[in-house]
Amino acid sequence: MKTMSAREAKNGFGLMIDTARAEPVLIEKHGRGVVMVIAVEEYERLTVGLAAKGKAAERATEAARK
Repeated sequence: MKTMSAREAKNGFGLMIDTARAEPVLIEKHGRGVVMVIAVEEYERLTVGLAAKGKAAERATEAARK
């Protein structure tokens, strides 16, 4: 994971985007992480995975009620 300051991200926006397509980029402000920039494909992979887990949990809860 790459880390950039907010200033570096602002001044090198194109570089940040290119980097985020390959790996997550943590943006720090005053030395503390505040934002994570990730590729759309990674976001979709993560959200689909969460949705699938949520549906599986719903089915398990429903089965336990029966």
